Amino acid sequence: MKKTKEELLCYLPVVSVLAMACCILWGSAFPGIKLGYQFFAIPSDEVASQILFAGIRFTLAGVLTILIGSVLNREVLRPRKESLSKIVVLCLFQTVLQYLFFYVGLANTSGVKGSIINGSNVFVAIIFACFVFRQEKITVQKMIGCLLGFAGVVLINLNGSGISLSFSLLGEGFILLSTVAYSVSSVIMKNYSKKENPVMLSGYQFLAGGLIMMACGFAFGGRLHEISGKGIGILVYLAFVSAAAYSVWGILLKYNPVSRVAVFGFMNPVSGVLLSALFLKEKSQEFGVKGVIALILVCIGIYVVNYSPNSAQEKSMLSQDSVSDASES
Repeated sequence: MKKTKEELLCYLPVVSVLAMACCILWGSAFPGIKLGYQFFAIPSDEVASQILFAGIRFTLAGVLTILIGSVLNREVLRPRKESLSKIVVLCLFQTVLQYLFFYVGLANTSGVKGSIINGSNVFVAIIFACFVFRQEKITVQKMIGCLLGFAGVVLINLNGSGISLSFSLLGEGFILLSTVAYSVSSVIMKNYSKKENPVMLSGYQFLAGGLIMMACGFAFGGRLHEISGKGIGILVYLAFVSAAAYSVWGILLKYNPVSRVAVFGFMNPVSGVLLSALFLKEKSQEFGVKGVIALILVCIGIYVVNYSPNSAQEKSMLSQDSVSDASES
């Protein structure tokens, strides 16, 4: 009986449904952020105001995560003294560095290049998990799956004008550093969640990171120029997206190899394009034949990374273990 929860969260169909739900939520953040900028009258070149906006979002996400986690655990989620350093490290990589680099980088490069470079975070996460933290082994199968998924990300972002090969530190360089920060946070979360509640870690790292970003944005002149009910509503929604998606993602990382979960990240830009076309009516983001092919490539990549000829045998062994545990008890 003790294995029931772990077995469920390792069962590939369950992992797929939960990971896809996270990706759809994160994909909805793309149009949500654009709508937020409109509602608060934040210009595209006002990076400090964008960082302030993100800081408020993540602070609210932290509060929501702690509240929801406390209700589910039937007690207030409080970090232990020894957990504080882990929260600081996690918030530094997951929230502060990732989004500071991302917002500054995106302001200095095209959305297409930013999205493609950001899509490489799956590769980087697997590389860190395999070669730096030694959490798993790299295989040809994993690399082929990642290449297929990345091909889908590139395809969904291609347009008639093609992609410029120019490179600048403040543009493409910062987007690349953002992907590194995210990847490091993923493998750190897996390490920390062995002994810590991932929902607690998510909540307090969001709260700490959000407050830091708010302070940075405000200090550099960031402002929300217009306050409206629509703006507040979209902020609350974006906070919910972060709270729900990252908490579930952290739980999945706790019970699964980084590669099994991270590869679903290729769905983020694909779902972002689809939802932007749906909600923002962006003609440049129409989800036609190219989008279908990109989606197929991403899905095949996810399947290749997660395919195991021994999965049925492992499932049978787990079931037998559960039966034997039940009979012993």
